[in-house]
Amino acid sequence: MRLSLPIHHISSGLSETIVRLRDRIDTTSEEAVTGRYKDMTAHLSGRIGKAMLGQKAIDDVANERTQLTLKETRLDIIQQSLTAIDENIGQLGVRMQAALGSEDFTARESVVRDAKAALASTFSVLNTRHGERYLFSGDATNTKPMGDVDVFLSDVRSMAASATDAADFAIQMDAYFNTPGSGWQANAYSGTATASDPASVTGTDPEITKTVWGLAVLALSGSDETLALFNGKSDALIQATDTLADGQAALTNARAERGILQAQIESSKSALDVEETVLTQAFNQMTARDQYEAASELKQLETSLEASYTLTARLSNLSLLNFMR
Repeated sequence: MRLSLPIHHISSGLSETIVRLRDRIDTTSEEAVTGRYKDMTAHLSGRIGKAMLGQKAIDDVANERTQLTLKETRLDIIQQSLTAIDENIGQLGVRMQAALGSEDFTARESVVRDAKAALASTFSVLNTRHGERYLFSGDATNTKPMGDVDVFLSDVRSMAASATDAADFAIQMDAYFNTPGSGWQANAYSGTATASDPASVTGTDPEITKTVWGLAVLALSGSDETLALFNGKSDALIQATDTLADGQAALTNARAERGILQAQIESSKSALDVEETVLTQAFNQMTARDQYEAASELKQLETSLEASYTLTARLSNLSLLNFMR
């Protein structure tokens, strides 16, 4: 009767072992999947500060790459937009000069029609945006830059009607486009003349103003207009073809400049790839858990847990008679 049975103490010890095994299994299974030690503080001990700095450096590289990718996307859209404007213009200036030289009325009217379409398309392209950001508004990125093309044509029509000659018309047009707060910025372009982003193109840049200047004159030189200044082989019309050519040359230069920026971004991303590889390798050396080793340990732990469950079940079924035997 004085016999003290140790079954209760054995069962209690097994229960604690089972709890520890289950906790270790949870930890090891996570480490087998992530390839990282779950408890970094315990694993790294005094090196935790160095590891945290390494992780921050890796995160900084990722953030910088995200910003570069964003800039790259915007640049790509700007490039496509400038290309579209240039392609819509095509050889309009050359075609108008040929039509004037041969006095081909039909060819001239064809250029007028195409110039109107190219001008409308240019206004539409300049309203391109990336997300909620208008790309041709300068620093006013939340403002739609271009207004109604007919309002712009009405302004040019008024200046052509009041001009005494081609030189006077050129002076009026120059003031219209290049004087801050004047007609172009008051009636047509709603963005700013400044841009913090060096990749931006604003509506006051010469590749834009010269292009729309030339297109507008060509568009208003048709038979449906009554502007004497643009009749026949007028000096104002010939000057407009030259201005349009200058605008297209400026478009080419703008595209080349942004091509250089795109190349710089690619170089920066390549440098980040190298930096990230070095940082990740160093971080892994401190924090990585061998996944094969973790999987092997997990299998052993599961086997031990199954054995513990089996032993616990057997102990719970022991009777006094079985114990005495």
